[in-house]
Amino acid sequence: MFTTMKNRLLNSFGLYTAFPFAIFLLFMIVPFLFGGYYSLTEWNGISRDLEFVGLRNFIEVIAQDEGFIESTVFTFQFTLVSCILVNFLGLMYAVTFHKSTRWNSLIRVILVLPNVIGGIILGFVWRFIFAQALPALEGVFANISWFGQPNTAFWAIVIVFVWQQAGYVMLIYIASMNSVNEHLYEAATIDGANGWQQFTRITLPLIVPAFTVSIFIILANSFKIFGLVYSLTGGGPFGSTESLAINIYNEAFVYGNYGVGSAKAVIFFTFVAILSFLQVRFTQKREVKL
Repeated sequence: MFTTMKNRLLNSFGLYTAFPFAIFLLFMIVPFLFGGYYSLTEWNGISRDLEFVGLRNFIEVIAQDEGFIESTVFTFQFTLVSCILVNFLGLMYAVTFHKSTRWNSLIRVILVLPNVIGGIILGFVWRFIFAQALPALEGVFANISWFGQPNTAFWAIVIVFVWQQAGYVMLIYIASMNSVNEHLYEAATIDGANGWQQFTRITLPLIVPAFTVSIFIILANSFKIFGLVYSLTGGGPFGSTESLAINIYNEAFVYGNYGVGSAKAVIFFTFVAILSFLQVRFTQKREVKL
């Protein structure tokens, strides 16, 4: 009887996962493999004629494409700044609103709402705010041309991205904080530990798994940022805010160099995979096992 139930469960598992696996295979693995093949060819994305060029596209991208290098530098800088600010602000939100009260629940919903809105829509909304609403106010913001200088354009993107992602990260930290055993805090209070000591000695070490997940998510989202930058700055001024995703898009679909664009996409994937792996390994080693 036990064997029969086990076989039924295995069959049900295979039945329920077959369709999602097929979708994943069709829309993720197959395009990835085709992209790897196209990266070794010279192709405009339309013609049936493909010329196999080997590693020439990769060599040209790394050695000669200054735009790709500048986009890489911008993306790395943006990712570093965004990861720090989003996780810091998300943690502060979690510390402030982790208790389950009616007002805290309402505030959580408000903070999470920006993450529900698509990046392109947010970009257009905030473009109006930076270009029209803020200059109309009296004070320091009235004289700032947010999209006229590389530095201000960079920080405009960071502000919107942090505002969008911090609420989502907050939920991860709140879930992790609520899973900490209350007896630990009670024991620490009896021993005379104040709130700051309890936070640094109990809360932070025990929510390191949440840091692992949150940093991984923001790292991936920062590297892949496209819609927000595309609608907010378009990569300007003078290409100073062109992310890797936009650079790859322009190369393949605007300039018609599909082979070179695919090579850039493979390099981009390698960057993200290596950094994500190193980040997960680094934070997992610091997780506290109870």
